[in-house]
Amino acid sequence: MTQRQAPRDRAAAGSDLSGLAIDRSAGPRRRGWLRRILTRLLILVVLAGAGYGAWYWSQHAPLAVDTAVVSSVYPSQALTLLNATGYVVAQRKASVASKATGRLEWLGVLEGSKVQAGEVIARLENRDTEAGRDLAAANVLVAKANLGQGQADLAEAQLAFKRSDTLAAKKLTSDSDHDSAVARLAKAQAALAGYQAAVAVAEANQRVAEAALDQTLIRAPFDGVVLTRNANVGDTITPFSQAVDTKGAVVTIADMDTLEVEADVAESSFLSIWVGQPVEIQLEAMPGERFEGVVSRMVPTVDRSKASMLVKIRFVKHDPRILPEMSARAAFLKRQVTDAERKPVLALPLAAVIQAPGGKEVYTIEDGKVRIRPVKIGAEIGDQVTVSGLEAGTRVVLNPPEDLIEGRAVKEATP
Repeated sequence: MTQRQAPRDRAAAGSDLSGLAIDRSAGPRRRGWLRRILTRLLILVVLAGAGYGAWYWSQHAPLAVDTAVVSSVYPSQALTLLNATGYVVAQRKASVASKATGRLEWLGVLEGSKVQAGEVIARLENRDTEAGRDLAAANVLVAKANLGQGQADLAEAQLAFKRSDTLAAKKLTSDSDHDSAVARLAKAQAALAGYQAAVAVAEANQRVAEAALDQTLIRAPFDGVVLTRNANVGDTITPFSQAVDTKGAVVTIADMDTLEVEADVAESSFLSIWVGQPVEIQLEAMPGERFEGVVSRMVPTVDRSKASMLVKIRFVKHDPRILPEMSARAAFLKRQVTDAERKPVLALPLAAVIQAPGGKEVYTIEDGKVRIRPVKIGAEIGDQVTVSGLEAGTRVVLNPPEDLIEGRAVKEATP
């Protein structure tokens, strides 16, 4: 082998061995490709999971719905022309006081006490007026005694005159003696008239003293119930003045048989009300009951500050539970309601009823989930309809969505 061939052989051998060398740049390229594939798969899995979660949540999360409650309503509500608010007041009410001025010595009633007309309910100190009455009575006795003496003097003068007149006719007595008898008779007659007048004056003084004594006794003006007690024993009663530390009325009494409702009716609704119109009264203290009333009178003036008219409504039947100053709502009706219309019935909003192949149904809410309940629908009362097949207090879905299914969890929509 020559020296020129040896380098060529080494070069050829080097080129053959280069094909057996490891290409280290191909590994990173393959790993990057696999990483991209895995990343894309992970993104797809996450997106699929999120989509499934969203679908699952949309199918099982509580659905916000509008709800209402099955409640008791009165059929008479369909006859209501207008509503008004007011208060219960007593037509006959009095602040009882005394015409006399003095210190209150005795008070025989409390709040809520029932009293009869003319009953003594309080008394002022009256020892001085009692003494005045006794003095007047004694003066009457004196005057009557003087009258008796005058009557006796008159009788004696009449007898003397008769004797003198007889003797004068027979010329058996002098003219001066006869004139004395006539004068004595006239004097006795005048004295008797004075005694009679004195008796009348004494009796009048006695009546005045008795009236003054009676004024210290405070009596109930009519049958009623004591509402308030405005004074206590020891207070000074001065009904006709405003002196310091004095009281006027002792008690306030109301006749419970004259209770009525005073309601303010808007001026624009004036023509919808007439005397004798039937009214249904509801009291705040007894919301579950309705009381029958009738318009008794209308005050013929309008309050310009409120643009309203005062209407007074009389209770048809007295109820001892009704008290003055109770808040009341009055429903003025088109006509008199029947006994059946006075009884409450169950009703729900018409928007809760859906038409199903088998009849009317509603979605009720029980334990946070909806249930389909068949119902029977009756007459409409305003925006509600009477229903049977449900219980009072049952919550129902208003305007249920078409995709709402039984068993779906729901929640009440926030306004």
